[in-house]
Amino acid sequence: MAGNSFGEIFRITTFGESHGQGIGVVVDGCPPSIMLKKLDFDLEMARRRPGTGEFDTPRKEEDDVEILSGVFEDRTTGAPIALFIKNRDARAKSYDYMKNLFRPGHGDYTYHMKYGHYDYRGAGRYSARETAARVAAGVIAGKILSQAGIKVIAYTVELGGIGIETKDLSVIADNPLYCPDMKKYKEIEKALSEAKANGDSLGGVIEVLVKGCPAGLGEPVFDKLSADLAKAIMSIGAVKGIEIGAGFEAARLKGSQNNDPLTLSGFSSNNAGGILAGISNGDDIILRAAVKPIPSIAIEQDTVDKNRNPEKIKSSGRFDVTAIPRVIPVMEAMVKITLADHFLRSMIMENYNKLQDAES
Repeated sequence: MAGNSFGEIFRITTFGESHGQGIGVVVDGCPPSIMLKKLDFDLEMARRRPGTGEFDTPRKEEDDVEILSGVFEDRTTGAPIALFIKNRDARAKSYDYMKNLFRPGHGDYTYHMKYGHYDYRGAGRYSARETAARVAAGVIAGKILSQAGIKVIAYTVELGGIGIETKDLSVIADNPLYCPDMKKYKEIEKALSEAKANGDSLGGVIEVLVKGCPAGLGEPVFDKLSADLAKAIMSIGAVKGIEIGAGFEAARLKGSQNNDPLTLSGFSSNNAGGILAGISNGDDIILRAAVKPIPSIAIEQDTVDKNRNPEKIKSSGRFDVTAIPRVIPVMEAMVKITLADHFLRSMIMENYNKLQDAES
């Protein structure tokens, strides 16, 4: 099974299944001498951990990160860093009912068509459980970025069709959905309660803000920073769309409206979302991602079995009402991993240029 790695210099490879022994990640390319302790993972893992919110799956996982290699005396050594997160509350028997059924909205059908034999328990490899490994890797990437003064923060701007009207980032820690509009948060909370009572689920939109990113990150043509960020975010199973800066709104603007004029103090607007020609321009990087509703719902739906016989299916396992807010630290992690990779690439180019200057 290919497609389990991401990044060039700072490269991650995740492994494990939802109801297997556990989930893990190997992080390669991390520079040496970065302080890293087991305790460093606790906060971010807690933000993604299931069973902590009213609208979360009741599955209880400690998401305790074990450092297996690449760290000595609380410092990275430059060797591959292996992290492991044990599954402690897996209930494989809960999925026996769907052994031969294809769940609408899930990858059951496509995995069956591609692999034939696959782990169907709780979606196995394509389960959202895999993202715990990404969050752990994002902690390491964040340490690299913090040394460069780069900060990544994500928050909810729409959920259940209810969009924010104000954006006060100082209040996102005051509500479990990381919503920057407390008035709209109350409306969203009510909508989630109604969806839960009806056995349904809701989708939404997450915005990610990157502050302090220097100009010059990104590569020409195929490795544009925008392209790699899009791939990173779109690799998250619940995400169905992404836009950067003005995004789709740019298609409705004239060039005179969409261009960001340059002044002596910087850009006077940011429709580009901090990226021009695939390279960061030093402004804030802003992107938004569309998150689909959780496909596992307690409402009966039509499907077929593996013999193509028509069937009815109703999810009876442990599921979230929405992927938000647990997907927020996952998006932050993927953006951090992408930026760390491009930051290290830029350091190599900078050192190469210095060497060229010295030789000349």
